[in-house]
Amino acid sequence: IITIIALTRKKRSEIKDYVIEIKPLSDGQNYLIKEKDIKEIIRKSFEENVDELRVGQVNVQRVERVVELDPFVENAETFVDANNNLHIAITQREPLCRIIDNNDLNYYLDKKGVKMPMSKYFSVRVPIVTGAVPPHIPDFLEKKKYGLKDVYNLVVKLRGDDFYNTFVQQIYVDAGGEFTLIPVVGEQKIRIGTLEDLDEKLQRLHIFYNEGMPYEGWKKYKSISVKYKGQIVCKKR
Repeated sequence: IITIIALTRKKRSEIKDYVIEIKPLSDGQNYLIKEKDIKEIIRKSFEENVDELRVGQVNVQRVERVVELDPFVENAETFVDANNNLHIAITQREPLCRIIDNNDLNYYLDKKGVKMPMSKYFSVRVPIVTGAVPPHIPDFLEKKKYGLKDVYNLVVKLRGDDFYNTFVQQIYVDAGGEFTLIPVVGEQKIRIGTLEDLDEKLQRLHIFYNEGMPYEGWKKYKSISVKYKGQIVCKKR
C-alpha cells in the first residue's frame, strides 16, 4: 500500500525542469541544433508546456517520437528522474556531403542517406556535390539503379579513405552520370567517369599523386583522367 501511495504521489507531482543533452558532431564540438530548439519542438507538439504537466501525464515515448521528427535528430532517449526532471538525450544526424544541384536545391545528405536542411548554427565542412544530381527520394538507397545512389556510394568510398577524405573538396556530376573530382590542393579536374572499376581507378590515381605528381608539380596539369582502364591521361595547362 505504501508503494502504491508513493507511486500515485509521484505521478501527480509536476515535472520540474528539462535536462537536455545534445551529443556534438564527430568533430567533438559543433551542433546543428540547440537546446532552445528542442524545447520549442516540444512546446509546439503538446497542448501545454511539458514542465507544467504532472509526471503521470508525460508519455516519454511520445516525446521521443516528436523530437525524432526533427531533421537534425537521429535518435532521442527520454526518461523522468527521481527529482522529476525530464531528461532528453539527443544524437544528431551526421552530414556525409552537401548537395547543390542544377535546380539550386541545397541540402545535406546524412550517413544513412537522409535529407537534411542547412543549419542556422553551423556549416559542416563536407564534400560538396554539384551538377546533374537526381532528386532525393526517401528510398533511393533501395533502388537497383538511381543516380543519387551512385553519388552516395562514391562519397562513402571517398570519406572512408584517409587520403581521399582530405583530398577531395568537390564532386561534379555531368548529365551522363559521370563524375569529376575537384581536389583541395591544386586546380586539376580529375575525371573518373562512372563508378565501374572504382577501386582500381582510385588506386591508380593515388599512386600517381604519391609518385608522379610531386615531381611534376601540382600546377602543371589542368585535368587528369582515370576513366579508361590502366591509363592516366593528363592535359597540361
